[in-house]
Amino acid sequence: MRAAAGPVAVPALDEDHHVHSTFSDDAVSTPAENLAAARRAGLRRVRMVDHVRVTSTHVPDMLAAVRSLPPVDGLEVLTGVEAKVLDVAGRVDAPASVLAALGTPDGPDRVLLADHQLPGPDGPWSPRTVRERLHAGALRPGDVVEMLVTATARAVERTGRAQLAHPFSVLPKVGLTEDDVPDDLLDALAAVLVATGTPAEVNEKWACPGPRVRARWERAGVLLVASTDAHVAGDVGVYRTLAPAPLGGGAA
Repeated sequence: MRAAAGPVAVPALDEDHHVHSTFSDDAVSTPAENLAAARRAGLRRVRMVDHVRVTSTHVPDMLAAVRSLPPVDGLEVLTGVEAKVLDVAGRVDAPASVLAALGTPDGPDRVLLADHQLPGPDGPWSPRTVRERLHAGALRPGDVVEMLVTATARAVERTGRAQLAHPFSVLPKVGLTEDDVPDDLLDALAAVLVATGTPAEVNEKWACPGPRVRARWERAGVLLVASTDAHVAGDVGVYRTLAPAPLGGGAA
């Protein structure tokens, strides 16, 4: 059963919790350029984030670059790495040393858990593979949703200091939507997020999660944070689709 969405939850829009730099191979702006953009946008909090895989070695250099930036009055700079959830066991595609250092002086503040692919029982499944299995009847929509939610919850618990990056963004890629996620699974994931103090993004770039999920999670006590997922400085702190009605709050 699915309840009505209720009031749409909107996070504080003077924050941006997902900003990529040239340490990500698909971004074009330097940390310094992103910092300047955050200042121009009047942000009070920005999280500098870059992609990693288990083989990545650039995290110390990225963190050093961010931490060497000059301070800006009224602007808190946080750090993170973005990694995909690999399987239903909740393994994460990030170096073990980086995950072990989360929240310490030598590591990033959080790992952003991403559903770039569907975390299957034997590893990540591409959207094309999932669509083919759905079409062949070898996989049901409910199976896809349950694997995704289970994997995400387990990854949150395994990492300890996470942030959900663009929750449920993989679903449209496989022909499903957030409406395919039942309330009980949303509530189960919300309980894990609340228990671990894990924020969930409201992601501008991917327009997710939608009003129903946001309202339900906000009522459950999940901390919702705004993110642009910017890959160019001009997008930092620019929210074109989120209503300007901040709830306040934030995550360190």
